[in-house]
Amino acid sequence: MARILVIDDNPEFREILRAHLEATGHHTVLASNGEEGLAALERGDLDMVLTDILMPRRDGVEVLRETKRRWPGLPVIAISGGGWIKATELLGMAERLGADQVLQKPVRRDALIKAVDEALQANLKKQA
Repeated sequence: MARILVIDDNPEFREILRAHLEATGHHTVLASNGEEGLAALERGDLDMVLTDILMPRRDGVEVLRETKRRWPGLPVIAISGGGWIKATELLGMAERLGADQVLQKPVRRDALIKAVDEALQANLKKQA
């Protein structure tokens, strides 16, 4: 299955995502902010990035931009619950910047798995 980088500053939410993904056979690499996430990307061997938008130390917008610039074939799913900006606005911005899928917190397990599967399948079709 896929190796998925999960970037979120909320440890409980990060753990929920990890549990859902690993229950369906995926392997996860966890990061608590964008800086850690980009460092994990540098180490390589990842199939997808799942990132929160609002985080300290390099937010998800920076992660998305950098990922699409340096690893253009790597699917990115953006997640947000909002904050000082509505989640729908943040996720719309993420889509415009090239996110392959967007999810609003709280994320249901079935929606997460569907988004991951769709993004991975779309990426396989691009590579074929």
